[in-house]
Amino acid sequence: MQQEEDISAWVAAYSDDLYRFARIRLQDDDAAQDVVQDAFFAAWKAKDGFKGNSSRKTWLIGILKHKIIDHIRKQIRTRKLTDELTQDPNSPWFNSDNSWQDAARVWRDSPEHLCHDDNFRSSLQECMQKLPLRQRQVFMLREIVGEDAQVVCNTFDITSTNLHVLMHRARLSLRHCLEKHGFGA
Repeated sequence: MQQEEDISAWVAAYSDDLYRFARIRLQDDDAAQDVVQDAFFAAWKAKDGFKGNSSRKTWLIGILKHKIIDHIRKQIRTRKLTDELTQDPNSPWFNSDNSWQDAARVWRDSPEHLCHDDNFRSSLQECMQKLPLRQRQVFMLREIVGEDAQVVCNTFDITSTNLHVLMHRARLSLRHCLEKHGFGA
């Protein structure tokens, strides 16, 4: 009975924080709920391994990070390669010889100012949803979560060159979308 009380106390104390953490990274309510549930289950199974070197919340978030990465890997394995190619928003920006159709312009707003602008953050979220899934996941893990490039490469089983291409395309797409929303040049 004590074990059941422990897990329900964990859920009551940490579920909201874990859900927010997962939701920001996965951009999907259902997936966030699933990985949080998986994290609690894994934590309960490994509770005897918790040594108390960190807070319970930190330990749970560490488990959750691994569950998020597992979820992303599963999505990558099950997606269709042609889906990503047909949904790539970068295709219209380049000529057949891979040269630019239009050169990028310099933005008038500073990044520091934009970070505090609710309209910008809302537009950025909307623009990120338009990215192909893999680009969005790589971008989120690298730029939002702040993972090291090698960790991202290992997570997605890609080369560093492929990582740079995906990040470049994601940034181009986001810039173009944000300019359509009135941000930028």
